[in-house]
Amino acid sequence: MNRITELFKIKYPVIQAGMIWNSGYKLASAVSNAGGLGIIGAGSMYPEVLREHIQKCKKATTKPFGVNVPMLYPNVEEIMKIIVDEGVKIVFTSAGNPKTWTSFLKENGITVVHVVSSSVFALKAEAAGVDAVVAEGFEAGGHNGRDETTTFTLIPMVKEHIKIPLIAAGGIATGRGMLAAMVLGADGVQVGSRFAASVESSAHENFKNTIIKVKEGDTQLTLKELAPVRLIKNKFYDDLQQLYAKCPTTEELSQFLGRARAKRGMFEGDLIEGELEVGQVAGLIHEIIPAADILFEIITDFENARKEVTKFDF
Repeated sequence: MNRITELFKIKYPVIQAGMIWNSGYKLASAVSNAGGLGIIGAGSMYPEVLREHIQKCKKATTKPFGVNVPMLYPNVEEIMKIIVDEGVKIVFTSAGNPKTWTSFLKENGITVVHVVSSSVFALKAEAAGVDAVVAEGFEAGGHNGRDETTTFTLIPMVKEHIKIPLIAAGGIATGRGMLAAMVLGADGVQVGSRFAASVESSAHENFKNTIIKVKEGDTQLTLKELAPVRLIKNKFYDDLQQLYAKCPTTEELSQFLGRARAKRGMFEGDLIEGELEVGQVAGLIHEIIPAADILFEIITDFENARKEVTKFDF
């Protein structure tokens, strides 16, 4: 056991990211049943939909699972009440000040993890009393940090500053990536894009099939004026670049973005006008397979890579 497997009472230090429009109860329970930590993504769910997913997840697995809550969510108070009422024991918070909800959650016996993009925010999260942090490099898909710090540099810098367990995220989809992150100082890893392209992911099949076709350079971090997001280059992205050429105001960018772009792309399968959020590591993802098989592949690759490292001779 290491600090992450001990903290969450799981077999492997692998966390499935709580991605919007991807991470429902089917994916979360499948990952938990396979020995990782499955996470339900509350960011794309109305409160009662989240309650339904939590209840179904409890029926689908007896293993630990958690819920990811973006704290900028408009119904966050109702979401937190549902989490407590339903007896969820692990919560990942993001997109907000960890001081806001950490005490409340811990008073209710919940293990709290906060997602950060810098050592400064990691220290703030530790001071707020969280049990662990996820440090996410800007290779990651979806909403991201503004500083564009890569996972390879972020993890050792965060490790220098905190004492609580550290989970690496961003650009990790293989066991070799997991091993690299742990050599750099992580106690475990959070994997998003790889699980988005799983059988159990709630994303549209169009989106899943697009992920496995992504090549190096096909994603880009954009919309930093609003909320930085990494997405696949498509017509929506191209039109956005044409707008940028005109030096738009934040109001014009917001108006162009509109509402529900991510749902349109990832959940409804609109590959033309939708927002297709995925990480750079998608270039290493070549097939859609069950979540349990993904976890098995990661752990097998990790063990093989660890053996290979011992053969290095200088």
